[in-house]
Amino acid sequence: MMRFIDSLLNKITMYRVVLYELLFLLAAAAVLGVFHLIPYSPLYIGYSTLVILAVCWISNKAFAYFFDAPSNPESAYITAFILALIIAPPQAFGDAHFLILAGWASAWAMASKYIFAIQRKHLFNPAAFGVVMTALFLNQGATWWVGTLWMLPFVVVGGFFVARKIRRFDMVVTFGIALVATILILGTGGGSLHVVQQALLYAPAVFFGTVMLTEPLTAPTDRYWRILFAVLVGFLFAPEVHIGTFYLTPELVLLAGNLFAYVVSSKQKLVLTLKERIPIATDAYEFVFSSDRALTFKPGQYLEWTQAHSHSDSRGIRRYFTIASSPTEKDLRIGVKFYKPSSSYKKALFALRPGDTIVASQLAGDFTLPKDKKKKLVFIAGGIGVTPFRSMIQYLIDKKERRDITLIYSNRSLEDTAYVELLGQAERELGIETLPIFNTPPPNAAPGEFPSLLTPEVLATEVPDYREREFYLSGPNSMVNAFSDMLASMGVPKRHIKKDFFPGFA
Repeated sequence: MMRFIDSLLNKITMYRVVLYELLFLLAAAAVLGVFHLIPYSPLYIGYSTLVILAVCWISNKAFAYFFDAPSNPESAYITAFILALIIAPPQAFGDAHFLILAGWASAWAMASKYIFAIQRKHLFNPAAFGVVMTALFLNQGATWWVGTLWMLPFVVVGGFFVARKIRRFDMVVTFGIALVATILILGTGGGSLHVVQQALLYAPAVFFGTVMLTEPLTAPTDRYWRILFAVLVGFLFAPEVHIGTFYLTPELVLLAGNLFAYVVSSKQKLVLTLKERIPIATDAYEFVFSSDRALTFKPGQYLEWTQAHSHSDSRGIRRYFTIASSPTEKDLRIGVKFYKPSSSYKKALFALRPGDTIVASQLAGDFTLPKDKKKKLVFIAGGIGVTPFRSMIQYLIDKKERRDITLIYSNRSLEDTAYVELLGQAERELGIETLPIFNTPPPNAAPGEFPSLLTPEVLATEVPDYREREFYLSGPNSMVNAFSDMLASMGVPKRHIKKDFFPGFA
């Protein structure tokens, strides 16, 4: 069942999953309103959503034009739908109070992405910031009406899909544990148990934890800091935490967490200029970019690449690509496979010419070399999934650092194999052996020279000490999952298997 869910989620971007969840929640709220299970009619829920969406869209366009920055309509839609779920709908079309509140919050939410940004990276969750500004200047806050018992089942289902897509269950669970633990420790007796029930069933904790807490742009990217971030926010979210008579609202809690995330996370947003596009395999190309500033990263990490283009399809204007270059190289490189039919994003990427620019940010990823240089490793790559290994191998070559590594590289044919020259250099200079796997062997290959499948027998023959090694898997999700299952069946401990993962469709 989970494989089926993952196969569906892998077809769309993380941002589109969030967008669909929010639309699902608004639709569920409208249905509940028809039966008077929540105190808002579907008519006014729709009216509220349209007003907030219009203000967000117009404000986003205006700020993008004024600051000469890329406009991301998908981000504006997500912020608008979050605001529509936490700002109470009006009871009448002429409700001036609602129009002022919604308009003010929406405009400030969009402004936060441009005005309160450092090195082109915004600091705060836009929806939370917009609500804080309404409380500060208008003395009005959000009701967080999404946090009701009737909405809870829909919030849980939608939140599950979001957390599954971006692999942030650790953050969500840690937030929940920290929240409950704080209530129980600071609460008094049986009353604290009632507060826990209220916090989890009748408060927006689940929506907050799955949708807003997990936003990648304002949360830490490193897993260690991500867990601490969830602990901090869970602690502050508890109703028992206060400073004198001042109690924190959910949006203030999130802004405090965002500041923590900014301090401990990568702060760079790069404007990259294309230098050249190099064919590296059938329908695969390496894009070489110069950067407006230096980027410090570890081999194997990835960036979010934003390519604004008109008439974007359902997969949006953002992608996550592993950095194929080594930190020792001046330019930044990515390897991209182009399938047919290509997405609008990849068509726009392919249409880039030398001198054109693209924006990259959100450096992240722990698919990196172990600190212990004596550990024996096996890299297993499928197709363009070799890019993180290209980064690692180029780094080892440049540093003249020898490690015990075997690369198993699976492709349909020899023509689909990327970075052949570099892999040959790695074998000559560092002794890194490459075992090619071809579905279709080269024409001049001797019978049995190249395996057509990576089976337990092939692995045991080629890597007889496989139980002593750590495995790094990178490639299509179906391939990574299949090889992970195979390794587990061969007795390889789960802790010795690392999977390359980044949130979003690539």
